[in-house]
Amino acid sequence: MSGSIPETDPTIPVSTDLPGVRWLRSSHSTGANNCVETSRPGPGRWAGRLAVRDSKNPAGPALLFSPESWASFTAGVDRG
Repeated sequence: MSGSIPETDPTIPVSTDLPGVRWLRSSHSTGANNCVETSRPGPGRWAGRLAVRDSKNPAGPALLFSPESWASFTAGVDRG
């Protein structure tokens, strides 16, 4: 499936299509599957991007952010 996804597409329909990633949760997470998980895809097509998915749906879609886009997003969250 991942072979048909354009590199400019900001989503991956199935997050398990990102091979070799290690998904991380915040240390503030309670482990109740109500959090956001992040990962940095390794070498290859999506290297250098940040992948984000919903822990309630680990086989669901993942969003891909450039480092600059993620920094802008988190700065906006911090500002409220």
